[in-house]
Amino acid sequence: MSSDPRPYPPRERAVAPRRTVDFAAELNDAQRAAATHGDGPLLIVAGAGTGKTRTLVYRVAHLIEQGVPAARILLLTFTRRAAQEMLARAERLVGSHSRGVHGGTFHGTAHRLLRRFGPEAGLPGDFTILDQGDAEDLMQLSRAGAGVADKTKRFPKKATLHHIYSRHVNTEIPVGAILREEFPRFIEFEEEIGKVFADYTRRKQDRNLVDYDDLLLYWAMLVESEPARAIGDRIGALYDHILVDEYQDTNVLQARILKGMCRVHRNLTVVGDDAQSVYAFRGATIRNILDFPRDYHGAAVVTLEQNYRSTQPILDATNLLISRAEERYSKELYTRRTGGERPWLVTAQDDSQQTRFVVDRILELHEEGIPLREMAVLFRAGYMSAELEIELTARNIPFDKWGGLKFLEAAHVKDVLAFLRVLENPRDEVSWYRLLLLMPGIGETTARNAIQAMAEHAWGHEAFGRFTPPPRAREAHGALVQLLESLRANPGAEEGRVGIEIGRVRALYDDILKERYDRVEPRLADLERLQAIASGYPDRTTFLSALALEPPASTSDLGFGGDAEDDVLVLSTAHSAKGREWDAVFLIWAVDGWFPMSRALGDEEQIEEERRLMYVAMTRARNHLAVTFPLNVYSSRRGADYSFSQVSRFLDRGVRKAFQRVVLETPGEPAAAEPPGITSTVDVRAMLRARFGGAGDAPG
Repeated sequence: MSSDPRPYPPRERAVAPRRTVDFAAELNDAQRAAATHGDGPLLIVAGAGTGKTRTLVYRVAHLIEQGVPAARILLLTFTRRAAQEMLARAERLVGSHSRGVHGGTFHGTAHRLLRRFGPEAGLPGDFTILDQGDAEDLMQLSRAGAGVADKTKRFPKKATLHHIYSRHVNTEIPVGAILREEFPRFIEFEEEIGKVFADYTRRKQDRNLVDYDDLLLYWAMLVESEPARAIGDRIGALYDHILVDEYQDTNVLQARILKGMCRVHRNLTVVGDDAQSVYAFRGATIRNILDFPRDYHGAAVVTLEQNYRSTQPILDATNLLISRAEERYSKELYTRRTGGERPWLVTAQDDSQQTRFVVDRILELHEEGIPLREMAVLFRAGYMSAELEIELTARNIPFDKWGGLKFLEAAHVKDVLAFLRVLENPRDEVSWYRLLLLMPGIGETTARNAIQAMAEHAWGHEAFGRFTPPPRAREAHGALVQLLESLRANPGAEEGRVGIEIGRVRALYDDILKERYDRVEPRLADLERLQAIASGYPDRTTFLSALALEPPASTSDLGFGGDAEDDVLVLSTAHSAKGREWDAVFLIWAVDGWFPMSRALGDEEQIEEERRLMYVAMTRARNHLAVTFPLNVYSSRRGADYSFSQVSRFLDRGVRKAFQRVVLETPGEPAAAEPPGITSTVDVRAMLRARFGGAGDAPG
């Protein structure tokens, strides 16, 4: 009997045959107007819960029905998952005709276009993408190499430098202005910071590295390129229609890209909600959506106002809240749903009573039949849920808090990926440093000498093997050389080859991990999951690019972790809740200085964004909304002094009329009495004085 594997060819993928879409029956009037718009720029102002995704999907279907080839439609979203969901829905709507639509994130699309067109513009096609952590590490090398960090302890750290650099690239705000606005203590170092950035740029180019910001910046440069706009026109000519989701979250650089891509046909459709523009800290600007009609002369504007999520009483409250915004597109959300009670505005005596109310009400709604997974507690910042987490744990209520350490930020995961990165790009200095410092007997000096030796030999694959390490590092050096050479010589079977490579790396690394960490089991489990998911990628380049462009937040994002049907309560910041919805939502700490946060109080633009963020949080609720604020709060997180708090300025007298006020009862607590027959015989204060050498008796 032959031992050769039996091939099993895949069947032709069949999708339901194309049907005629009845736009009039399946969409409301505003949705239909947006979906069936002809050529030219279109802005769809989509209020919360008004079916923007449905509208965008039907617009794709309409374009295909009108004869636009699917491959000439580009759909840009902010997550790969969102693009995949929209394309899957479009395929169900019009069949396999939609299969050729290009969909993905801005960064993912930039990556694909740069691989194709970059070599013509001086960018080698085999570049490696730096994630944020690696970019910060490279910035640290530039910081040290420029010699400025030794002069003063006040010079900004690598994370701060990277933040300033990224903000400058994405917003086009001059570095000096960013320093004056956000980091005035570093203004005196503006010239030195410029030198660090210049060195950082040079290091990336010398080592064929590209960071997240470069992906967008290079794309913008290509579509704006001269002479004769050769490359730019060719890239723009790839598509006849471009559709953009969540346009309110785009930055200046992304707006430049879209203008460059549409300078010939002007067929740009953008969907967004100015009332949900809450990512200024990432460089997003609300001006993109507010100024769209001015930037694209003759643009059509369609407003979606019929809400399919919330009850009318909740919409009444949120409409009032956002009506106070200084500048906005006018819209009044309504629903055809009937019933529903007014949202609650709950006054608690202090944070402990606030916590007890939230937990008691969650249990009450759960007893009425609402699953825990259909309830969420939202807050402005992660630390605001600390007491609530303690109470939930004490009362055995399962919860999932969104946020925390990202999967790819875990040190052991980055360690393993460093091995793959140096195989992919031998010039990746950051990964070499990380990898070398893992090895026994190799310290900072040896690592720097090794990297210098490789640079002198043009980073050839054999350069590391030629390096002569000190005696204490020879064993580790030999083991590493042997591993890298075996991976290059025998990359493994075609199927699952990346997983096989990680398995070989782990034959060396797992022992290192066991020496470095006390609790190794969860880390080893993470590596098992990483290896399993890597096996599904065709090659190392695709795997590393996918992780860099769409980094998973946790192992559950990789397809491992909690079941989506697990009945657990969600705790989330308002930012992380964007795009989600629940039957019942609790918004806690609606107190001035907490929401809005105190750091925003002196800046009108920040105050407006905080208002929009509260609107985002409140519009997540379908049927039940409770907003809580304690009357007394600690003056600081570490202090013991209470202060009398003020309800959030966003909940003014007019807005409060849309709520029903709820005041929590405080059960009486009788004063503790001494048991009969017992007299006090201990002076604890005297005992404390005596403990530190003071007189046992109080002074007379």
